Amino acid sequence: MDLLARRFRSLGHVVRLRIMGLLLWHPSGLCVCELADVLGLPQYRVSRHLKVLTEAELVSGEHDGPWVYYMPVIDPLLSALEGHLCCSVEDKSRLRSRLALREGDRCVVGPQGKMGE
Repeated sequence: MDLLARRFRSLGHVVRLRIMGLLLWHPSGLCVCELADVLGLPQYRVSRHLKVLTEAELVSGEHDGPWVYYMPVIDPLLSALEGHLCCSVEDKSRLRSRLALREGDRCVVGPQGKMGE
């Protein structure tokens, strides 16, 4: 029951809901700098939100060189909530632009600051 409570608490913040929506929309993984650029937040804040989601066992991270790619954990709770955790059209558009900077489907550019600048 404690894990279920942690999971619901972790989803009680709009930024974490946006992160989950982006990860569910692109389940093969996104690095922190990509998420930070899409959300328009500093990397340290996105990392803190990802830590909460990781501790709630909703996302997992995979190291690849200097980057960590986060992806949603396959879980019945996320499957049940997936329709409600969709990302906005604006977030999808920003993510598409950011993913276009990848080489070989991997992030190579690091943080870009706020999208559109």
